[in-house]
Amino acid sequence: MEKIVLGLPKGSLNNVNRGNTYQLFVDAGYEVRGYEPGKEKNEMDVTNDSEIKSYLTRPQSAPVELNRGMLDISIIGEDWVREESVNVEENLITKIGDLDYGQTKLIVAVPNEAPYDSLTEFFQANSDKKTPILCFTEYPNLTKQFFMENEGYQQVFGEKTPLVQIRGLWDGENDMVQIINSDGATEVYIAKGADLIVDNTQTGSSLKKAGLKIIDTIMESSAGLYAGPTCTGQKLEKAHMIFDQLFGAIKARKYFDVKFNITNHRVEYTKSFLVSNDYCSDEPTITKGSNFSQFNVLITKNKFPEMLKEIKTLGASAIVRENVKQYVK
Repeated sequence: MEKIVLGLPKGSLNNVNRGNTYQLFVDAGYEVRGYEPGKEKNEMDVTNDSEIKSYLTRPQSAPVELNRGMLDISIIGEDWVREESVNVEENLITKIGDLDYGQTKLIVAVPNEAPYDSLTEFFQANSDKKTPILCFTEYPNLTKQFFMENEGYQQVFGEKTPLVQIRGLWDGENDMVQIINSDGATEVYIAKGADLIVDNTQTGSSLKKAGLKIIDTIMESSAGLYAGPTCTGQKLEKAHMIFDQLFGAIKARKYFDVKFNITNHRVEYTKSFLVSNDYCSDEPTITKGSNFSQFNVLITKNKFPEMLKEIKTLGASAIVRENVKQYVK
């Protein structure tokens, strides 16, 4: 088939402390060259799958590249997909599936000392402000939509569209509320005179350092595999195969592969015990020996400590715990 063109994310989604998309592909069985964190190249090779052609892409740009057929599929946060799709009547980008990492929130923040605790209160409190309300954000489209749907904004400004500035481009009629595009490090604009910001946050630590508090949440987001309008037919089938591989590696991170020995006269009781307490994915694999039998179970990491305690009381020995690389159910 024609090669499927994959966009791999640059930035935080390939940071070893957050997303590490490179390691996800390795765990999923792909050999990727040129995508090691901090050493990314603009064009990478998936050496063990000749049907994939991959490029490095900024999360902000990936939805644009999908819409215009420059990419067939890409790993992106849902926040950037929605930012690109706000003003599009036809939904050109579709989600193949959520990958359950890179979780973040898109929030509205103001200084800690501000006397309001919601966006509605903010607009109500600033109804008589003589100078424009300035909001900096990397998400001007979602911010404009969220502001116009807010009860406080509607009370003060009606249906007027906030003024949006993206570099030299200006649009909107309400110059008393100005949404200005930022290029990262958005929280610093409060110190420079902005009234509020809209930004994504994972832990909130950068907001606290900047002396800010959250007064509203626009959405929660995580990374997913998304397809553009060129991803049809065999390419779409391939996209689902890639997703299954990646999701299997994501799911595997929640499990341990555990092996232990039990005396043969306790095999049936131990099997029943493990199944009834959900200490295995389906049922244990048992290899019988002359005096002992080896049990092999796949167990969620959060249940492992209690299972370990219980099987030791049953006389389990030679207990071995290993990480799981892939889990496709």
